[in-house]
Amino acid sequence: MTPNLASQSELPEVLLVDDDLVSREVTATLLTLNGHMVQTAEDGDACMKLLADGTCRPDVVLMDAQMPGLSGTELIAELRAHTQARIFAISASEPPRDVVAAVDGFLLKPFGAEALRRLFEALPQPPTASPQPDEPVVSPETLAQFRRMMPEPAVRQIYTAVVADLRRRVHELGAAIGRNDETEIRRIGHAIKGGCGMAGALQAARLGALLESGNAGPESYRLDNKATVLRDLRAATHALEVMLEAELPA
Repeated sequence: MTPNLASQSELPEVLLVDDDLVSREVTATLLTLNGHMVQTAEDGDACMKLLADGTCRPDVVLMDAQMPGLSGTELIAELRAHTQARIFAISASEPPRDVVAAVDGFLLKPFGAEALRRLFEALPQPPTASPQPDEPVVSPETLAQFRRMMPEPAVRQIYTAVVADLRRRVHELGAAIGRNDETEIRRIGHAIKGGCGMAGALQAARLGALLESGNAGPESYRLDNKATVLRDLRAATHALEVMLEAELPA
């Protein structure tokens, strides 16, 4: 394989989780030669420590499907709750069905540079929280109504509470997606739709409605691509935080 001389900033950063030393070193070498920034972890616990420390912000996680300790759908649930990265299982044998259902794709060992290249080329462009170009973060009518009814600090308190609740829901949603728990996903969506709808948080309310329905909206938002909805919900939460600081500074 010819080393890729493109800037590393143009390529997805990879977190590789594999308890087998040889597999881990060979895969990391293939990725590094192709220009990727790579960090490795020998098991699920070490992987989550890297994420918790903030020393690793991967675009892609390659995780062995069967490892001792934190592994399988339990590890996937933790990853969904703490990173927006695409998650791919790697295994020398067919992984369990629940693992396949919870990840974004699967590579069978042994794989080479070409298989990795195809995997990364197929990655979609990062989604945005607002596919509808004119959709505001917050309904101007709802915000104006709140301002007529109460002082600015009280209005700020409402949206501060909405942001805090969304952060908690995002964490719960990541765990539910990792478990492939459709009932819980819909429950979370229902709660987001209701609360954010009352507060006029339009982007988040729309995403909550999509989660609740299970298959409504554009194809890219169907629940067979749950990770996309989760990333967009994180982005909508951030957009609401930005609006809060701009419109209602402390």
